[in-house]
Amino acid sequence: MSLRLRLTLLYSTFMGGILLVFGAAVYILVNVILLNQVDNLLAGVAREIVRATTVDSTGDLSVISLPQLDMTANAYVQVWGADGNLLTTSPSIGSLNKPLDPIGLDMGKTMYEDSYLDGAHLRVLTVPLKLRNRIIGILQVAASLTVADNTRTSLLSIMAVIAVVAVGLVMWGSWVVLGRALSPLQDIADTVDQINRADDLSRRIPNQGALQDDVGDLVISVNQTLERLESLFTSQQRLLADVSHELRTPLTVIKGNVDLIRKYKEPDEDLLNSIDQEAGRLNRLVSGLLMLAQADSGKVPLNFARVELDLLLTEVFTETRVLAGSKVKVHLNQIDEALVKGDRDRLKQVILNLVANAIQYTPHGGEVFLSLKRIGEQVRLIVRDTGPGIPAEDLPYIFERFYRAEKSRTRSQTSGFGLGLSITKWIVEQHGGQIKVESKEGEGTTFVIWLNVVK
Repeated sequence: MSLRLRLTLLYSTFMGGILLVFGAAVYILVNVILLNQVDNLLAGVAREIVRATTVDSTGDLSVISLPQLDMTANAYVQVWGADGNLLTTSPSIGSLNKPLDPIGLDMGKTMYEDSYLDGAHLRVLTVPLKLRNRIIGILQVAASLTVADNTRTSLLSIMAVIAVVAVGLVMWGSWVVLGRALSPLQDIADTVDQINRADDLSRRIPNQGALQDDVGDLVISVNQTLERLESLFTSQQRLLADVSHELRTPLTVIKGNVDLIRKYKEPDEDLLNSIDQEAGRLNRLVSGLLMLAQADSGKVPLNFARVELDLLLTEVFTETRVLAGSKVKVHLNQIDEALVKGDRDRLKQVILNLVANAIQYTPHGGEVFLSLKRIGEQVRLIVRDTGPGIPAEDLPYIFERFYRAEKSRTRSQTSGFGLGLSITKWIVEQHGGQIKVESKEGEGTTFVIWLNVVK
């Protein structure tokens, strides 16, 4: 059963329930009003008869002639003696000598009761006539309920017709309105089905008229989800392609060198060095992928403690000067004392990665500048080089996995895999910091890291 049909039935059932309760309340109210009118009529007739009734010297009833009472024209009247004999009746009864209400006649108390007499539905008021707490007669006044019964029957018929028409209109209106309201949901279902059948994540759900409601918000959210899924799927495809390429190259080199060693049946230092380098590349690739996988699952252990960032930067500066050799000059421009809370090894990995990249992509004779400055409650770490810079179109993507701005260049054996900056960004963010990059082609690149200092 579709959602549209279920909601239509729900609304119709709800409306039917409301009409049922409302109809029952109206029916009961009308019935009470009709009975009150009849009871008031009977009570008025009974008062007039009691007022006109006298007792003779022997204590027996002396009833006036009933036809003299105008009110008896709309009522049936019987007066019974204490011995159970019928003393008098109204002309409207004719020759009827049965009690209007046999039950009331035997009860000996004032009461209203419905009675059926020869197929006629009557409302009967029974009033005991007493003299010094002694019952000397019983008065029964009745009125026909035919008009009230016909009124109730007509009311039920009218309310039934109104209920059927109202529920039908509600069903039709709900079906039409829900069809329009839920049409975007059907578009969502159709689009998702097309995506499943065609594996095309580029499809989007049309947002007709930019609906400003929950359904419109759902359409926007689903489109954003599809966009995110498309991006992730594209990244996954690129990741698989890049990993396959990165793995194939060193494996091919290792296999070729092993074949040469087997062919000449003696080890060669250059071949062994090449195998060692390619094995190291594979190890770094696998380590980087493992760390990113652990980062995605939140399972990378970080040992937070107080870290003297100025001493850490000095340590990295000393090591990278050796790494740069005579190719690039590494300068430490400014260094302030700064104490941060973090994982010392991971922070060192961040700085080493940035400086190593700067050295790698800066041509011979270039320079790399390091600085550490405390600004308020934060510390700013800058790594700047005089290399070729990064094209503007590549800047938004350099922190993505396996993305490299030097795609057009020939990769060297020491070239990275496009994982370093992704790992760097993740580590910085885990420390509550930010990393930003500025670059212009031909003018070099600047990486800026902001971290909170410990008071």
